[in-house]
Amino acid sequence: MKTGKPCDREHDFALVLTGITELTPKAEDALFETGCDDATLSLRFGRVYATFSRSASSRRDAILSAICDVRKANIGADVLRVDTCDLVTQAEIAHRIGRTRQLVHQYVTGKRGPGSFPPPACDLTDDSPLWYWCEVAYWLWQNDMIRGDTLKDAQADSVINLVLELQHQKRIAPELLEEATRYIECECPCIVKS
Repeated sequence: MKTGKPCDREHDFALVLTGITELTPKAEDALFETGCDDATLSLRFGRVYATFSRSASSRRDAILSAICDVRKANIGADVLRVDTCDLVTQAEIAHRIGRTRQLVHQYVTGKRGPGSFPPPACDLTDDSPLWYWCEVAYWLWQNDMIRGDTLKDAQADSVINLVLELQHQKRIAPELLEEATRYIECECPCIVKS
């Protein structure tokens, strides 16, 4: 178990692993020896994942140190993502903030609360659109409905998963990633250069 500083607290999270498809004693021992002694390894739906309870000053620091420890094991494993989803329904928003779905719906429609609820991110034409949790968390924090550490945790999860996804795409589709990046950043004809 990781021993932390006096201001550290426990952070619970799971990392979805890639590169290994089974739990072997060798893999478990290697992960344990490189610092993942605060994790429980599991296999579900053909995916290996590690559930951590790690002491650190922030969730971000706990997750980043766990990613480093997984990579240090040198067993071919890497981290695919933090097992949390940034896309949420109204019901999931309600669950995360301990309020009713009906109240969240009223926030979304502007019938209650301060207004200016973030617009959905996708599935706009469906009956159940999805929102970015980090955008909703920012709105909630601005309106004193959640604590600042909840916002920081949402932002950390989102950014870490974006970076991990880019690294994953770079491994599986490097040409496409490079082409899309180049086009969007430099050559997109809709961008007016000054």
